[in-house]
Amino acid sequence: MTDSSLAPAGPAGRDSLIDDLQWRGLIQDSTDLDELRRRFADGPVVFYVGFDPTAPSLHVGHLMQVTTARRLQLAGNPPLLLVGGATGQIGDPKESAERTLNPPEVVAGWVRRIRDQLSPFVSYTGEHAARLVNNLDWTAEMSVVEFLRDVGKHFPVNRMLAREVVKARLETGISFTEFSYQLLQANDFFELHRRHGCELQFGGSDQWGNITAGVDYIRRRGGGPVHAFVTPLVTKADGTKFGKTEGGAVWLDPQMTSPYAFYQFWINADDRDVVNYLRYFSFRSREEIEELEKATAERPAARAAQRALAEELTTLVHGEEETRQAVAASQALFGRGSLQELTAETLRAALAEAGLVRLEKLPSVAVLLKEAGLVGGLNEARRAINEGGAYVNNERVSDPEAEIPASALLHGRYLVLRRGKRTFAGVELAG
Repeated sequence: MTDSSLAPAGPAGRDSLIDDLQWRGLIQDSTDLDELRRRFADGPVVFYVGFDPTAPSLHVGHLMQVTTARRLQLAGNPPLLLVGGATGQIGDPKESAERTLNPPEVVAGWVRRIRDQLSPFVSYTGEHAARLVNNLDWTAEMSVVEFLRDVGKHFPVNRMLAREVVKARLETGISFTEFSYQLLQANDFFELHRRHGCELQFGGSDQWGNITAGVDYIRRRGGGPVHAFVTPLVTKADGTKFGKTEGGAVWLDPQMTSPYAFYQFWINADDRDVVNYLRYFSFRSREEIEELEKATAERPAARAAQRALAEELTTLVHGEEETRQAVAASQALFGRGSLQELTAETLRAALAEAGLVRLEKLPSVAVLLKEAGLVGGLNEARRAINEGGAYVNNERVSDPEAEIPASALLHGRYLVLRRGKRTFAGVELAG
């Protein structure tokens, strides 16, 4: 991994990093940005970003922070990637209701999984090597009295009450546990500053109050100067929540969201959103992104920006071979490639996204189309077949009553059914 991978806007070097972050829209709020610019120009800045293990996997909503950490490291700054073994047992307050507290052993398992998921994004070797840290290492050894004396006394309650999420919960109620989360996160910044010389924390915009509390806490404890910025909330033009599909969250764990489904999430990005996504998540140069923006405006049907983004991010998260399989599946399912070249895992994942029906035995082609939901009834199925618009494994079928031999099953158990050019579904033979 080299600095040239970043290809920032403007002249190369650390003094262009802030310009690149601003052009990409990655800085919503910050402490003194001119001071941070000067500090970057002076030499490497140790920074940290945190991830609380509130689920077994990170999801695409975390990519803003993960790719920004990668971007800062590529510019020559050592990352501290904090996985919250302590804060994950509590959870940052939500505006709606109290979080469910997960058992410590569950959180510990999630910590290990998330650590593994962070590995592809940064380098743990070299001059600016990343380091994984767990806030349980310094929080667990602190007594309640020490926490109240050494940390709590530096936090005016009136400022804590002014935090938006706290104000939103005052009427419905907020526990002391969640109310104290801000102190724990601020102490994390202090400990990383003390132990590792950390000078910068960044996170999502919802963390601004917690992060600035840490900046102030370090100052009150005689440390610093330190810096902070937050990235914007990723939104979608259609008003739906980023990172969600009909099937739920888009996870980074391939067992929870297949590489094919991950690839399709980016392929299906709205034209109104995809250029922002390229700026946020891609490591292409400004010139390349502007060319893709132009291509999207002039030839939206080609989906050049979506394909570029999908291939880049799927490779980053899942590797080159899984990306190749995802691209091949996207082509093969619509008759532009060989279904036989797909692995069983990729084929099943693709068919599961489209709709996969399990059958005990293989009926006639007309019944297959009906059972797979590609037609409303047998008459419609026969009409589609007679008109030449039905395919099994990308081969046009002409006889509605024909039965598919077992030898036609892909990997001994799958069939790909297609009606017309773009509507397809899958069949899996049980057993």
